[in-house]
Amino acid sequence: MKHKKPTKPTTKQRKMFQEALALHQSGQLDLAETKYKKKIDGWEVKLNEKKIYFLEKKFKFKNFLNSQKFINEVSKISENEGHHPDILFGWGYAKIKITTHAIEGLSENDFILAAKIDQIINV
Repeated sequence: MKHKKPTKPTTKQRKMFQEALALHQSGQLDLAETKYKKKIDGWEVKLNEKKIYFLEKKFKFKNFLNSQKFINEVSKISENEGHHPDILFGWGYAKIKITTHAIEGLSENDFILAAKIDQIINV
C-alpha cells in the first residue's frame, strides 16, 4: 500500500464540483452523467431506495491487515474533514459509501472526501 499525504483539491476541481452540483440541483443535469464524476477515480454515483444519491467504491487488498490499515487512514482523513463515510471492510476488501445526510444527497464535500481517499493508495 502506497501512502501519500492528502492534499487539498485544486481551485479548478472545486469550481468544477460546484458547477456540476448547481446544475444537478437545478434539475438541468443528471449528476451521474457529468464529467464531475470522472474526477474521482473508480467511484460510482448510485441512487438508493429513498432516491438519495451517494458515492461508492470498492477497494481490494492482499489481506485483512492491509484493509484495516487503509480504513484507519480513511478514518483520519474523515475526522480531519468532519465528514464521515459508511465503511464496510473485511479480509482483502473495503467498501466506502459517501453521502451528505443533512441534505439527503451529494455535496461538494462528498467529492472532496472521495478524492482525498483516493490519494491514500494507488488504486
